[in-house]
Amino acid sequence: MTIGYLPWGRPEWVMSRPCLRDSRHELTYAEVARRADAVATQLSEHGIGEGDVVAIMLPNRLELLLVILAAWRLGATATPINPVFTANEAEYQLRDSGAALVVNSGPGAPTAGLPSIAVEALRAEPAGVVPDREVRPEELALLIYTSGSTGRPKGVMLEHAHLLAMTSMLSDHLQLTDADHCLLVLPLFHVNAICVSFLSSMLAGGQLTVLERFAPLPFLEAVERHQPTYFAAVPTIYARLAELPADVVPDTSSLRFAICGAAPVARELLERCEERFGFVVVEGYGLTEGTCASTCNPIDGARKFGTVGPALPGQQIATIAPDGSILPPGEVGEVVVRGPNVMRGYLNRPEETAATLVDGWLRTGDVGRVDEDGYLVLVDRVKDMIIRGGENLYPKEIESVLYGHPAVLEAAVVGVPDPVYGEVPIAYVVAYPDVPVTAGELLDHCRRNLTKVKLPVEIHRLDALPKNPVGKIDKPALRKALQPR
Repeated sequence: MTIGYLPWGRPEWVMSRPCLRDSRHELTYAEVARRADAVATQLSEHGIGEGDVVAIMLPNRLELLLVILAAWRLGATATPINPVFTANEAEYQLRDSGAALVVNSGPGAPTAGLPSIAVEALRAEPAGVVPDREVRPEELALLIYTSGSTGRPKGVMLEHAHLLAMTSMLSDHLQLTDADHCLLVLPLFHVNAICVSFLSSMLAGGQLTVLERFAPLPFLEAVERHQPTYFAAVPTIYARLAELPADVVPDTSSLRFAICGAAPVARELLERCEERFGFVVVEGYGLTEGTCASTCNPIDGARKFGTVGPALPGQQIATIAPDGSILPPGEVGEVVVRGPNVMRGYLNRPEETAATLVDGWLRTGDVGRVDEDGYLVLVDRVKDMIIRGGENLYPKEIESVLYGHPAVLEAAVVGVPDPVYGEVPIAYVVAYPDVPVTAGELLDHCRRNLTKVKLPVEIHRLDALPKNPVGKIDKPALRKALQPR
């Protein structure tokens, strides 16, 4: 099996093409391969070889990608760490992953006592020859840690076979070619940015421009300057773009499409972005445990707003009843996924792996239904469900109604304990700038669209909703704020 996203061993005409750039560097495929070899010789001098784990705690920059490639060159595994983690959070991942070395920003960065290499000290030219070895599909490529919203973060084990299956599916579905150019803005400690932006563009022979962080105006300036053909983002980013003043009129004509994923998004927000910026936005769905994506609306085919699209080629998606039986189309149940992209398991957690990988299916913990055309409609997370007086309420349904009000930019609904009903829903809303709306108006809007049992007991206006490191609305933080002190 040829692993086509690796930069070395490609035809000569590919090697001279632009490959990676950020604000510091611009490298061809040949230069990327050489720089990866240079870092590989440095890692090798620190004893890194087959089966070892290299941790990388850096913000978005080319060196992060070069270290990943260098680790793979040696048969090692990479585990990227959120660069804003506290010492406690970073050291947990360093210890749990069994990392032998960490590449970081330099003095003061957490190391858990491990040997480290500062990013500025990374080698640019090889010192010696890297062993000529073949990267094998069954080798462990990445250890990506879950967000830990339901407990301590777990290391998801992804082999090169999983990454190759995922990037091949994405490249096929998105019709990527060597003419495509991705603008990467999501954090590289997450599998979305690694697979959708980095590896998929590498597999297609295209190019990647890496932005260190997102801010609306600099992002649009980067679109105008670099002329990318696509990007992937989370709903929060589209919300920040949609709220820009009307006199901001960027040139986005180079963009073939954009992808929205990682969290539920309102139809109104996607339509607003499409109308304003003129590019197609396709919504997709997936988990780290499924190596990123399992469904996605097509770019050219039938896009169904309110769904996250059909299964990607090579995957199956279904819903199951509580007894594990597969449900017919239209029936609501837990979403399950099957395909060559599903993880090996959780590192050193056999019981949790066994509970998640059941009879060949990945149990997602999401609730949804598959329609008659095979498109997945997400209802909510199992753990987010609110039981009000014996009635099951899904916050996403209430949020969708709130998003239907023209003043609402973002919304989140969580359950709070209640002495009579057990739990009741409370809503938090962020409005578009300079659009006046009261909590009473929003509640009236809900009354017109929801039965009484689904009405939030309170609606709070906020300037911003808390976000986790990946950009999703942080519902655990909202629930924690509601706990009695």
